[in-house]
Amino acid sequence: MLKTVDVENIYALDVIRANKGAYWKGSNTMTDTIELFNGRDLSGWEDHKNPHLWSVEDGMIVCTAETGKMSNLSTKEQYGDFELTLEYNADAKVNSGVFLRVSDLEDEVHTGLEIQILDTYGKELPLSRNDSGALYDMIAPSSNALRPAGEWNQMRMRCEGARVEVELNGVQVVEADLDQFDTPGINPDGTKNKFKYAWKTMPRVGHIGLQTHGGMDGASGVQIRFRNLVVKAL
Repeated sequence: MLKTVDVENIYALDVIRANKGAYWKGSNTMTDTIELFNGRDLSGWEDHKNPHLWSVEDGMIVCTAETGKMSNLSTKEQYGDFELTLEYNADAKVNSGVFLRVSDLEDEVHTGLEIQILDTYGKELPLSRNDSGALYDMIAPSSNALRPAGEWNQMRMRCEGARVEVELNGVQVVEADLDQFDTPGINPDGTKNKFKYAWKTMPRVGHIGLQTHGGMDGASGVQIRFRNLVVKAL
């Protein structure tokens, strides 16, 4: 069961609300912190594929999975070097993710970096490149810091030039150097990945996105909730 959410505290963030519509690309020197979600509606976000899967409830972005349907809720603005923090609460069997630097909204899975969200609590090491906290299909998380389904998790993702870092519940689980990914479909260690492009050559700016598709084992109706989505330019 979810605990009652204190909506007033959700809004009490150290952010500059007057700049919600601002964005930066590449070397822009903007330093403001932006709250990406206003807690009331999906202003500033869009989903061209399955928008009916997304809703706002009690100050949270909520997505309900449907078997066979993938969906990305993406920011309308684009971001280059930044730090993104958020909290999420996922049902058992949820399969989701957070996308970074998506350069083509018609092809998010090949032009965006995905930080995996999956119900892999308690799984022992070594973890795979598809487990929760992974830089999907590229780098496996170094430890399993995931909390049980139904509990809130905190994520911090940092993109600065070629460097990508992922922190889950206060534990750094991924460090990546995109310049090492210089061959389409191949990771630096020689294993295969899904990407049509070499990440060394991909744009260092793009949309931020939240993903869902059918749950593990084809589960439908499972939900994931997001709150406190804040991005800061580096």
